[in-house]
Amino acid sequence: MISIFACCSKMFPSRAWSFVAVLLLVWSSWSSLLVGADDLKTNPDEVNALLEIKRSLIDVNNNLSSWNRGGDPCKSKWIGVSCSIAAKEDGHLHVTELHLLNMNLSGNLSPALGRLSYLEILDFLWNNISGSIPEEIGNIKPLIRLLLSGNQLTSSLPEKLGYLPNLALIQINDNQISGSIPESFSNLNKTMHFHMHNNLINGQIPPELFTLPNLKHFLLDNNNLSGSLPPEFSKMQNLTVLQLDNNNFGGTTIPGSYSNMSKLFKLSLRNCNLQGPIPDLSRIPNLYYVDLSSNHLDGIIPPNKLSPNITTIDISNNNLTGTIPAASFLDLPKLQKLILANNSLRGSIPSSIWQNRISTERLKIDFERNQLSNISGGFGLPLTVTLRLRGNPLCSSTSLANFCGSQRQDNDDESHMNPSTNSSTLECPQCPTPFEAPRTLPFSCFCAVPLRIGYRLKSPSFSYFLPYTSEFKDYLIKSLSLEPYQLEIESFEWLNGPRLGMVLKIFPAYNSSNSDSNIFNVSEAKRIENIFTTWSINDTPFFGPYELRYFIPYVFPASPKDAISMGALIGIILGGIAAAVTLSAIISLVIVRANLRRSRLLSKRQRSYSMNLIKINGVKSFTYSEMALATNNFSSSSQVGQGGYGKVYKGILEDGAVVAIKRAQEGSLQGQREFLTEIDFLSRLHHRNLVSLVGYCNEEGEQMLVYEFMSRGTLRDQLSGMQVKIGYLDPEYFQTHQLSDKSDVYSLGVVFLELVTGMPPISHGKNIVREVTIAYQSGMIFSMIDRRMNSYPPACVEKCVTLALKCSQDETESRPSMAEVVRELENIWLSMPESDIQITELVTCSDHTRVVDPPSSSSSSTQISNVSSSNHVISGDISTITPR
Repeated sequence: MISIFACCSKMFPSRAWSFVAVLLLVWSSWSSLLVGADDLKTNPDEVNALLEIKRSLIDVNNNLSSWNRGGDPCKSKWIGVSCSIAAKEDGHLHVTELHLLNMNLSGNLSPALGRLSYLEILDFLWNNISGSIPEEIGNIKPLIRLLLSGNQLTSSLPEKLGYLPNLALIQINDNQISGSIPESFSNLNKTMHFHMHNNLINGQIPPELFTLPNLKHFLLDNNNLSGSLPPEFSKMQNLTVLQLDNNNFGGTTIPGSYSNMSKLFKLSLRNCNLQGPIPDLSRIPNLYYVDLSSNHLDGIIPPNKLSPNITTIDISNNNLTGTIPAASFLDLPKLQKLILANNSLRGSIPSSIWQNRISTERLKIDFERNQLSNISGGFGLPLTVTLRLRGNPLCSSTSLANFCGSQRQDNDDESHMNPSTNSSTLECPQCPTPFEAPRTLPFSCFCAVPLRIGYRLKSPSFSYFLPYTSEFKDYLIKSLSLEPYQLEIESFEWLNGPRLGMVLKIFPAYNSSNSDSNIFNVSEAKRIENIFTTWSINDTPFFGPYELRYFIPYVFPASPKDAISMGALIGIILGGIAAAVTLSAIISLVIVRANLRRSRLLSKRQRSYSMNLIKINGVKSFTYSEMALATNNFSSSSQVGQGGYGKVYKGILEDGAVVAIKRAQEGSLQGQREFLTEIDFLSRLHHRNLVSLVGYCNEEGEQMLVYEFMSRGTLRDQLSGMQVKIGYLDPEYFQTHQLSDKSDVYSLGVVFLELVTGMPPISHGKNIVREVTIAYQSGMIFSMIDRRMNSYPPACVEKCVTLALKCSQDETESRPSMAEVVRELENIWLSMPESDIQITELVTCSDHTRVVDPPSSSSSSTQISNVSSSNHVISGDISTITPR
């Protein structure tokens, strides 16, 4: 403040000085009102705990780089960290949520997690974390959701987890957890979801769990459970899904009391080594799904009719005898699958199962390999019904040959069918990439950039999804507060379980009066993400529990007007005072800047004159007037590119030579010594794949580099034939409208990905960064490698991809510097073979010696020639410079 007063006293007359002094005094007084808003800080112990948590993790993609900035986790917005809005009783902010979904993290979970004593959501879903679950997590009493699925966790479940009084969801599926279920879990009175499938959990299911009053979903399929099914489970009056497939209950029976589970929607006990009779399930009023297949059940099929809501009945691969009771399967309008194959059923097949069927839904009936002798009643099979009868005595009739042979194979795969159709009658032009048009357009044509979300139903109560897509969309639209046209199901696929994976697309809301309505701003994308990541979508028993696999926001960050922070809110409250002061200060600032600009320009001219006396061999020094003449005074028609350094112009020199002139913008100007050092460096840089430096300009306060002009375009032009498009631009450009050095790093990362994959940055709505990231995180990166590449060392390629993805991080601060990129490229280059080694010979990179031959592709006619050189690019000593 003192320096400002001193500066103004020299530049303004006394009257103007008095006016400015008063303004600054008022401004200072107003600013002091805001001081208290910055006093709140995160609890220091929790800050240290977060740093310990990070140290225990291996972050190959540098996703947690913001955790190294120092500062305050809550106020500096450390990625994945959410905090309390107000201070707690100790006067500090506290971490309430930790979301680290799908970040390719490995390493271990730190015991320091237990020191986040206000944590409500702990989310490490879909990473590669190993080791055990720290028992210290049992100290986090406010914890509501424990989300650790999709890792490589081992050992047993800590007993202390059973004493978390607020835990509603424990999701640890798809790990390698062993040991038994702790009896302490019977204390989890608020728990509604046990998702522990796909592990190595063994032992008896504790009967004491029946005391849990709120349990809805009990998913422990694909484990090593033994003992018997607890009859006490029939007392769990809120249980809707019981899925225990692929365990070994040692030949015990299904308790008859399970017929009293009045709210049960789904009962799945496939391949559990069960025997005895099938209990009467007709008393369960809303039963949708029954799978008791691949056991040793015997006796007859219960003759009572099941719920009219039933979609799936699978009791195949058992020892059932007797006849098929017509009454059990009559008038079931929602039935999609009736599977009775591989039993010892005899007698007639009642055609009433499919006759007079009003429903147009698909129905699969599989009675193969029984002792069935004929079909009673008229045949009259509807087109929507598939019937399989192979391996029965009735197949001796030639009239049933179409239903008895192996050549009649029905296709259960729905994924090739489009779940959404375009109901719009509008004829709209094709949207430019990456924009897309929603399939349902109730108004004028609309191109927008959607979010893409990986979503999975973990235990749906149906076998075919297409009949329920509209109902499913309505359910999500209501939960997400969207309009119907905003949500689409891009694709879906049935997975083992069976579980239903899908990719959702969510479009921004249409607003005819707002030209920016075709893109998501950060706040709206964050609102939608929060609904998914905080499990705020209400469960429905029919669609069952869900999980988020990934959330990919193709977001153009909001302008400052779109994001209202707490500080901005306080600013609005005091806006009346600030507006008048700000307007006056701006007027004063304009006067100050005008004087400073004159003095700065004079100083630069003087320095340029003295420094231009230095001559550099092989490089010409141009005057500013020569550069202006060559580019028609830097007209927009001469501009051919722009980057974080500045603009690039095509110029024609007096001798007719065509050159590219790179003109530094004000924020990229270097010191004179550094600039000339760089010119000296570039003058000695020669390579057949690099353009040569022709000269430079260093006067009139300007810094310009003059290169040979590439008439055939850039490497990017040769790779994709595209003009500079949105796929190369730094995502933060759309917020700041400025490019930085890190913007060049982002663009370079995209070019790296192009080199490795042969893909354009954006094509048909697919973004190269997003597609490669998904493949990398799912372990399928080598499926993305360009088929035109010759044999390559996989470890080196993987290092290149890792570097490219680091460069193309959304957050500027998460990207490496250009110097770091150069160092990593040098490391990769040093690990590669010399150019004179034949590509068929064994090459190494790090400690890997495998060479991958890519799949051949007859469709690829264009070949990319190998670029290799063992010549040293640079001779002599290299001065330390800042890369552009």
